[in-house]
Amino acid sequence: MENTLNTPKAAVIPTTTRLGHVHLTVANLDRQIQFYTQVLGFQLHWREGSEAALGTAAEVLLRLTENPAAYRVQHTTGMYHFAILYPSRKELARAIARLFVLRYPNSPTDHGVSKTTYLDDLEGNTIELYVRSLDDAKFEIVNGQMIVRYADGRVGSGRDPLDLDALFSELTDEDRLDLPLPEGTTLGHMHLYTSSLEKSMDFYAGILGYQEGPMIPSFRMGEVGLDEQQNHVIAFNTWKGEGAPPAPPDVLGMRYFTIVLPTADELQRVIDRLTAAGLLTEQTTDGTLVRDPSHLNIILTDHLLPVKP
Repeated sequence: MENTLNTPKAAVIPTTTRLGHVHLTVANLDRQIQFYTQVLGFQLHWREGSEAALGTAAEVLLRLTENPAAYRVQHTTGMYHFAILYPSRKELARAIARLFVLRYPNSPTDHGVSKTTYLDDLEGNTIELYVRSLDDAKFEIVNGQMIVRYADGRVGSGRDPLDLDALFSELTDEDRLDLPLPEGTTLGHMHLYTSSLEKSMDFYAGILGYQEGPMIPSFRMGEVGLDEQQNHVIAFNTWKGEGAPPAPPDVLGMRYFTIVLPTADELQRVIDRLTAAGLLTEQTTDGTLVRDPSHLNIILTDHLLPVKP
């Protein structure tokens, strides 16, 4: 792969790095709060005017800012989906069963290395709910195509139907479905529409220091992770078109997502690598802002967003 940035060769981000929260622009804050609390079990931590923060009892996973004039755009870079990682299969089963009881449209899918469902919120932001299942299968690239080889010998596409009977066997008749998001639920990964796979890999692996994951040109997708158990932390695709332009200001969707470094020193090391690569950073009240090669906003910080403003 040809480096298009001044990329440090030994950039390594700590495996204790994690994603913090994602910040979305929404057109109707009341309706979106109702959706996230009633359909997905998010807890509302605070609301002040046009701003709100939601998540588990202990941490913020989602921040919302209302702009009634915001609109949806197509064929630009941006967020494909944000993914909520549950602490167990039982908790994912509870979340999906809740969607079925509410008759909320969703698409249960078996990726082999994860069990998941996809849904859109009321304004078209796509959300993935999932657990990792790395013992169940492995990804392989065969003749440039991605396949999943399951532990039981089956070969799948990575987009196979989820065995809901097996998943729902995690629940009993006494298990309530209307519980809030359980402790240990986190923002598991971000999947982005980008303008270039190569430039994205250079940035996320070469400069930020994530572990380089598979690049699948035939599928127009790549990804980075932290280690073998924490794979697929940031994924990127060019499904909106190679060289897709950034979205204009004041559109619906992602404002930024946050990457939380374990210490102030590790945060500074990442900032130093960005500076050495010739990339601009900006200090904000939320942390250090940097834009990836597709002009997507990332906040780098060493702490989670407080649950109280």
